[in-house]
Amino acid sequence: MALWLGRFAGRAGQMSADEITPEGITALFTRGAGDYLFARWGRPIVPVVFGVDDATLATVKGAIEAVVALAGHRMAGTDPELGANLMVFFLRDWAELLEVPNLGRLLDGLEPLVARLQAADANQYRVFRFDAAGAIRAAFVFVRMDDALREVPAATLALSQAVQVIVLWSDAAFRGASPLALVEGVAVLRPEIAAVIRAAYDPVLPAASREPGHGLRLAARAGRLI
Repeated sequence: MALWLGRFAGRAGQMSADEITPEGITALFTRGAGDYLFARWGRPIVPVVFGVDDATLATVKGAIEAVVALAGHRMAGTDPELGANLMVFFLRDWAELLEVPNLGRLLDGLEPLVARLQAADANQYRVFRFDAAGAIRAAFVFVRMDDALREVPAATLALSQAVQVIVLWSDAAFRGASPLALVEGVAVLRPEIAAVIRAAYDPVLPAASREPGHGLRLAARAGRLI
């Protein structure tokens, strides 16, 4: 499943004063077609990052580790089935995807996908894979470093990507507002989004759900955590 094909301006908004509401939380996992779909990782996350220098690599992995720790989830050195289950690619042009060895074996229809991304002038794209229970088993993150993203601090971009891959958000969840906020000029995770992430990994809740009532349970827990 593809979560998001679009543009990211990379500018964090001011701290939101919105209260967590059942309707607001449910909307974060309600797709454009109107169906509710939630999933969290069902296994430890094993990231690998391509296309960056060592300093940026450390920044990206640090952001992933921070968000995973916030969720109360786990990371590991290897996935017994896949080796790495979170693959993050930074590119200058979408055509570079066609040159990645064996990527076409992991992503069906790679050439049409590249054409779609080019036509949409997208600068990011995410694909998720799920296990038999519906939990996330793998994710692919593609970021094209266009002029807009080159102006974004590496730490801000890394945190944004880590947040957007920790659970299966709606395809429209952050189109109107970034999950980040500015505090004294530094981008941080908005507290209400942090609360949702922590609540999403409550072991009492299922790892995946298509029932809108799940959003009510998630909101109840998130409201106590903010």
